[in-house]
Amino acid sequence: MSQHFNRRKALGVAGVAGMAGAMVAGPSASALAKLVGLDVEPRGTDGILERLPTLDLESYDEMSTSTRMWINSELTSAAEKRAHQILKANGYGPDDELPRDDAIEMLKDDPVIAFRNHSWQRMQMHMWTQLQNEFHGNADAYLSEMEAADKSGPGVLELNPGIEPEYTKHEIHMQPGGYTGDDFAGHIYHYGTNNFYNGRNYQDELHRNLARAIPVPADGKVKRILDAGSSCGQQVVALKQRYPDAEVWGVDVGAPMVRYAHMRAADMGVDVNFRHALAEDTGFPDGYFDIVTSYILHHEVTEAATYKIIQETSRVLRPGGVYYPIDFYTNPSRKAHDGRAWRRVRDWMTHRWNHERWLYEYQNADFEGEIKRAGMLLNRDEAKESYRSMNNNQRRVRNIMGVKPA
Repeated sequence: MSQHFNRRKALGVAGVAGMAGAMVAGPSASALAKLVGLDVEPRGTDGILERLPTLDLESYDEMSTSTRMWINSELTSAAEKRAHQILKANGYGPDDELPRDDAIEMLKDDPVIAFRNHSWQRMQMHMWTQLQNEFHGNADAYLSEMEAADKSGPGVLELNPGIEPEYTKHEIHMQPGGYTGDDFAGHIYHYGTNNFYNGRNYQDELHRNLARAIPVPADGKVKRILDAGSSCGQQVVALKQRYPDAEVWGVDVGAPMVRYAHMRAADMGVDVNFRHALAEDTGFPDGYFDIVTSYILHHEVTEAATYKIIQETSRVLRPGGVYYPIDFYTNPSRKAHDGRAWRRVRDWMTHRWNHERWLYEYQNADFEGEIKRAGMLLNRDEAKESYRSMNNNQRRVRNIMGVKPA
């Protein structure tokens, strides 16, 4: 992928030092020393988070995060109130279910609702652009940092070029290049999702809470764990920190995602492993894992891929092993088929304008049925509690789980 950039064939110490000056004026001696060692932290860290490399970009991030919070709270509330007024004027109550096309046609062009949707979309697009400009503009330093980390430890990185099916090349969330088509997809995704979580996940707080909530097999044995669709590796690291003696793997179809995830984990000194692979074709032996989990994976793949992932999960789980997929509709009490008009318009905006291309397929998928068809026992009544950060509020929810029969 590096052919996208006009890179020098070799980047010496002087070149790295020069790049540091280009990213931020007057780096400290310690930052420059790290940079010479190909650890690009020109402004140091805040806990485990490497700070954004310029004050301007960090200030922009704070502004865009605050703006997103306002859009998701006050502006969204105003749009919902307006939707209810329009529904009432047309003889409907706020909880009445309408056909999708009718609801969208009735509400989408109202100025308040359209302003909310447009503001959300434009804020998202602008955030991606600012991050992409930074990493592309200083490509030599960031690519050299990843290249130096690829073969470093702790932990291993396995890359398998050319495995990506066409559906994985879509630009989910409007992220430029998606997860597979930009060398800096991992960098961009990590800092972009910090913005999604309204500044509440800078220290991987969400992922540490999720790791604590994931249930263990009835026999208590946890030797191997797989996180499917591991993106930039935050939950993989959190799982290793919860189970320090376990062998923990993350798989993701995006090579730039697992490269960044491996680099970040190695920099943190966390011994986890990453494989560039499809969640529906992991390459692991039968019955290898005690726990298989995922976080917001299934709404970003096709319905057919979801079924294949569930089948693959059953194959790689050992008898008694636990499957714990976390996504929008894995809370047993949440309806995938929410026909209320305001929900219809929100889903349409997410599907059409935030490029969540397979959201409707996910809503229609027989997710729980496929868990059963894959030979797992579905546990809904005793579903374990987990933490989520959906709709911008971190809260406890219940989540389904599958168990491979012993």
